Amino acid sequence: MRFSFTFLGHSTFLFGTTTGKRVIVDPWLETNPSCPDSFKRLRELDLMLLTHGHRDHTADAVALARTTGAQAIAPYELAQWLEEKGLKRVFAMNIGGTRSILGLSITMVPAVHSSSIEDAAPPRYGGLASGYVIAFEHGLTIYFAGDTALFGDMRVIGELYRPSMAFLPIGDVYTMGPEQAAIACALLGVKTVVPMHYGTFPELTGTPARLRELLPASGVEVLELKPGETFD
Repeated sequence: MRFSFTFLGHSTFLFGTTTGKRVIVDPWLETNPSCPDSFKRLRELDLMLLTHGHRDHTADAVALARTTGAQAIAPYELAQWLEEKGLKRVFAMNIGGTRSILGLSITMVPAVHSSSIEDAAPPRYGGLASGYVIAFEHGLTIYFAGDTALFGDMRVIGELYRPSMAFLPIGDVYTMGPEQAAIACALLGVKTVVPMHYGTFPELTGTPARLRELLPASGVEVLELKPGETFD
């Protein structure tokens, strides 16, 4: 099988691995205005990764796990919440740790952002926001930043794990904008950047076009996907 990933809008991506595993990161589907109707309900899923607790990253996590039986990886406090919802196949992590699961090596790395669980009032502490470095079976290593500001230790992530592809938020206001994301690409040393977390709401004004303007001489490819579009 061929490796692929599909952009489902905002910060939700569905990966297909070379051994046939289906992995979703930050599942927000049914109420996501950017998610195509054909992807609102997934029937087959092996693993989900959650970066932090905000609704636009976790809204469908519990329902998806119940429907598909998918395993879940999340920061410790968020994993506790998933277990409270009755999920059984939950693996907690914290920043700096690595788990091997379904043939993948998954390392939780820092993100500079807040995190809360918003299914009750007032919102509940969701632990530290995080990103992931994922090493796939066929040798590709990616950095999935989650929601984050620019931070200097992105250089360390690049030096330690050598990702060739980064999934970076560019919308601004709640995360980095394109200007900071361009610097992140340099710190990480990646060859390809996949922009995310932009355009879903009017205040998320950063664009892939602006990021592309900032990277003309760097050799970094800006891989812009429309919601529902697949790269393979």
